[in-house]
Amino acid sequence: MQRLALIVFAAIFVLLFVGFAIAQGLSGPSVPSGDIAVVSGVADDIGNISEAEYKVAVAQAIAGGGLKKAPKPGSKKAEELKEKTFGEMLEAVWIQGEAEELGLSVTDKQVETELAQIKKTNFPTPAAYEEFLETSKLSEEEVNEKVKLQLLGTKIKESVSAAAPVPSNSEIAENYEENKATAYTTQPSRDVRVIINEDKAEVEAALKALEADDSPANWKKVAKKYSSDPTTSSKGGLQPGLTEELLASAAPLKAAIFGAATGEVSGPVKFQKNYVVFEVEKLNSEKVQTLGEARAQISAQLKEQGQTEFFEEFVAKFQNKWVARTTCASDFADSRCANYPSSARIANEREPYKSCYESNPKKAPTECPAPVTQTRPAIPGSVTILKPSGEQLVQRPQPEAAAKSGKEAVAEQLESAAQGATEAAGE
Repeated sequence: MQRLALIVFAAIFVLLFVGFAIAQGLSGPSVPSGDIAVVSGVADDIGNISEAEYKVAVAQAIAGGGLKKAPKPGSKKAEELKEKTFGEMLEAVWIQGEAEELGLSVTDKQVETELAQIKKTNFPTPAAYEEFLETSKLSEEEVNEKVKLQLLGTKIKESVSAAAPVPSNSEIAENYEENKATAYTTQPSRDVRVIINEDKAEVEAALKALEADDSPANWKKVAKKYSSDPTTSSKGGLQPGLTEELLASAAPLKAAIFGAATGEVSGPVKFQKNYVVFEVEKLNSEKVQTLGEARAQISAQLKEQGQTEFFEEFVAKFQNKWVARTTCASDFADSRCANYPSSARIANEREPYKSCYESNPKKAPTECPAPVTQTRPAIPGSVTILKPSGEQLVQRPQPEAAAKSGKEAVAEQLESAAQGATEAAGE
């Protein structure tokens, strides 16, 4: 429960994260002794991040992560802890600075209301919350600040997204025509009553009972008695809206159901290890929504898509702007700092793909960055407020399929694309 609450509080800082290179040579203020970073363009009381504040944040991160002690200095875990903690401190300043520039603020009452909801969701008793404060080394004031940042982040996203353009009538009409055959067309289907059982004798007994009386009332009794599948034993075995596409992997059963007349008890049909008795109760014709019927749905989808894209553009500008305003002490300078050398940025970006730049790598790379700047589309459904760019398809090495026949090459490329989407979705 405590770990869950810590995740809730920590997740606010992931809202906007850094990943865009800033050219070397941008000037900035010097970092005073005792500080680890200075952010210009914000109030002095938050623009200077002190080493003392950093040490407190590290201790809280260790407690919140359930670690018994600090990682060994210089170890991979220690570097990860440093990078995460420092990044969260910078982002907290950036979010507050951006909110001020946008004229956004949060009242004490709003913080109180939000915190009350967090407590209600994550802590069963007041004592559990007090225990959380103690073990996480957080004060009430620090918790309130984290909640405030969460609310500011939400307000920033809402404010930016609200400025996204509304989809035009022509865009709605174009989307409708492009997707009419799939999204706005209901395929022909059949409402079917079904009994399934591995025991052929049971299915034959059910068939005999239904041939004598195939009323809905008797179907309910027979399905409950003879069908071993819970989804068919209830509701009289009725399975509404079965399409040929849904039964594509069950060719014999599909042929039997879509070749049967309405109102006739048929079977048994062998389906994998089971036997099936069925009766087609109703035919449902194909139905195509008109543009008028689909307009509201399309408009909402395009609006959401537009807001996501608009927010992604804002995130890129946000990151560039605040990185350019951030100067870090030498021990903390990284890609989130304007004084980080461009040569180091390039080296860090290439490190995960080192084998891509070797003439004879020990292990062949599975993916490489594109040799030129390209659009990396997000996998549908992967774009969230916490990850504005979504899960993006990777650029892979040139496949050997380039030298193969047209059909073989196309098949291999499709398989490669599908594999990339699967891997990205599972990260």
